[in-house]
Amino acid sequence: MSLLSVIVPCYNEEENVSCFYEELMKNTPFFEKEGLDVEIIYIDDGSKDRTVEEVKKLREKDERIHLISFSRNFGKEAGVYAGFCKAKGDYVVMMDADLQDPPSLLPELFGYIKEGYDSVATRRVTRKGEPPIRSFFARMFYKLMNKISKTEIVDGARDYRLMTRQVVDAILAMSEYNRFSKGIFGWVGYKTKWVEFENVERIHGETKWSFWKLFLYSIDGITAFSTVPLAIASVMGILFCFLAFIFIITLVIKNLIMHDPVAGWPSLVCIILMVSGIQLFCIGIVGQYLSKTYMEVKKRPIYLVKEEF
Repeated sequence: MSLLSVIVPCYNEEENVSCFYEELMKNTPFFEKEGLDVEIIYIDDGSKDRTVEEVKKLREKDERIHLISFSRNFGKEAGVYAGFCKAKGDYVVMMDADLQDPPSLLPELFGYIKEGYDSVATRRVTRKGEPPIRSFFARMFYKLMNKISKTEIVDGARDYRLMTRQVVDAILAMSEYNRFSKGIFGWVGYKTKWVEFENVERIHGETKWSFWKLFLYSIDGITAFSTVPLAIASVMGILFCFLAFIFIITLVIKNLIMHDPVAGWPSLVCIILMVSGIQLFCIGIVGQYLSKTYMEVKKRPIYLVKEEF
C-alpha cells in the first residue's frame, strides 16, 4: 500500500482541528479503494489557544495523527517546511485546517496524479467573502510577479496541492530561510495540473492574515524570486544622472549665452525633495535584499520544536 501524508498547518485553530479530521475521514472509502494508508500531520505554529490539546485528543482515537508543535510562532512558511520534513508519504498533500481547502477534492486531485502528473495544484476562481480592496491588491500582486519574475505564480493559487515524493524531495532541497512556497512550487517545475474551485469561507474563527501581513508577505515573494527591483533602482540612478547633466548644460547656456539669471528656489527645493525621495526609495530596495541576505548567512533554524509525536 502507498502512504498519503496530509500536512495541516495550524495557528489558533482549536475549533477547526476536529472538524477538519471528520471532513477528511469522509474520504475513507476512497483511501481504501486506492490502497492508501494515511498519516495526518498537524503543525502547531505556536498557538495560544487549545490547538495542541485538541490534536492530542484526536491522537488518542487515531494513531495515524501526528503533531509538531513549535516553541513559538514562526509563520506558516516554517510550518509548511516542517510538514514536508516530517512527511514520509509516497504522496503529500498540504491543506488548511479551516476547511477553505475542501478535502472532498482529494479524489479528483489523486485522479490526475494517476494520469501521470507530478503535482496537482488548486486555485480559486472567485474571492467571495473577501474585502474588495484586498482582492484588488492580490490580483495586482500576481500580475506584477508574473511580469518581473521568471517563476510563474498563478492568480488565485492556493497552497492546497497534492505532490509525488519526487516533488517533495525537490522542495526540501531548497532549504532557504526566507521561504515563499508559491514561488518555490513554481520554481521546482514538474508536470502540474491546475484544478479550479469556488472560494470556501472559514467554518470557524477569523483569518490570521491581515492586509499588512499580506503586504509584507508579498515583499518576501518579490525579493525571493525577482531581482528586477534592483535593476529598477539602477536604471533610476542612471536616469537622474542623465537628467542632472542635461539640466546643468541648460543652466550654463541660459546664463552665459542668453544672460538669463538663475532663479526659482521653490522649484529647486521640490527637485531636491523629489531626488532625495527617489534615493531613499532605491536604498530601501537594496536594504530589503541585504536584509534577506543577512538572515540567510546567519544559518538560523527555520523552526524550533517544543513537542512532537
